[in-house]
Amino acid sequence: MSDVFFALAILSVVWGIVSSIVIASFLSNRGIDINLLFFRVLVLKYIYQYHKITVGENGKPGPWFYSYIVSMNLALVFAIVGGVLKRI
Repeated sequence: MSDVFFALAILSVVWGIVSSIVIASFLSNRGIDINLLFFRVLVLKYIYQYHKITVGENGKPGPWFYSYIVSMNLALVFAIVGGVLKRI
């Protein structure tokens, strides 16, 4: 049973990666330079910039902001549940 939760955690991480790539593309189209070498380190900065820009344009955060936040939180929860189930 724990393998199922670990698989769900991996799928959630993949969805978070897709969300961060779409956010980087959005920022790049808006003229913000994306540092691909340090992308993993700067991803939270880019997500904050995406949030700030979309709130400025629409009055609320864009859908990819929530997609990233939810997917990473789900990955954490699935990994913890899978770890607990593996110990039992």
